[in-house]
Amino acid sequence: MIHFPEVTDGKCVFPFSYKNETFYDCIKFKAKHMWCSVNETYQGYWKYCGKEDFAQCVFPFWYRRMIYWECTEDGQAFGKKWCSLTQNYNQDRVWKYC
Repeated sequence: MIHFPEVTDGKCVFPFSYKNETFYDCIKFKAKHMWCSVNETYQGYWKYCGKEDFAQCVFPFWYRRMIYWECTEDGQAFGKKWCSLTQNYNQDRVWKYC
């Protein structure tokens, strides 16, 4: 696969596919810094992630049998608030700390 130089005016696309995997946030795969694809399916165009590029919480989201409109501590053993990166955590199981 061809890798082009960083796109400086591009916007991260989430989720994006790279090497037969789906990513919902910036990744640090074979790079010094976190990066993302600027296409839904990686085609060699990418950019380093700035603060504004990291995936955002999706509200509302479905977790177990409830719908959440904000970050929650439910199901979290360490008492840290978290959120889903998709509308259905039960199905997709992608999340991040708030």
